[in-house]
Amino acid sequence: MSSFALHLLRHGEPEGAEALIGRTDAPPKAAGISVCVDQARGLEAAALIASDLSRAQLAGEAISRATDLPLSVDPRWRELDFGAWDGMAPADIDNAALARFWNDPDAHAPPHGECWSALVHRVSAAIADLAPCPTLIVTHGGAMRAALAVLCGFDVRQAWAFDLPYGALLSLRVWPGANPAAQITGLRP
Repeated sequence: MSSFALHLLRHGEPEGAEALIGRTDAPPKAAGISVCVDQARGLEAAALIASDLSRAQLAGEAISRATDLPLSVDPRWRELDFGAWDGMAPADIDNAALARFWNDPDAHAPPHGECWSALVHRVSAAIADLAPCPTLIVTHGGAMRAALAVLCGFDVRQAWAFDLPYGALLSLRVWPGANPAAQITGLRP
């Protein structure tokens, strides 16, 4: 099967950006939406998908208006669910518990939150359902890292080593199939 371009765009800066905002539906700042629209300019995409959280979905809607691409919304592209820590500033979380989570987010998920492997599983299912055409997905930093784990075989430390600031665009060349693979073709903040 032939390859296709996959562009993963992290939503722009949301309200409350200093906190862990996974499932929290923090609204995007207007400047954050503008950054996403600017990043999408000139991309050759035949499909546009966004997470259902407003910080990604509203950017997707703005890109849709600017490009005339219809937007599909897929909740599998949501951020990691930080459970009881969702919406909290890292300084307000027990340092030892937070360190255990960052060191091994599968074995030490946040209380009532999602473990790393669950995020990877749901992103893997979303990737498997992609049509093999140039695609732009407006999503979240954790979901982008999970896609790197699925498509490039990165372990959790490698995936989290990528700096993906708000509005970052990660481009890949994807070879779909039972065991999809990808090559990173670009990363721009």
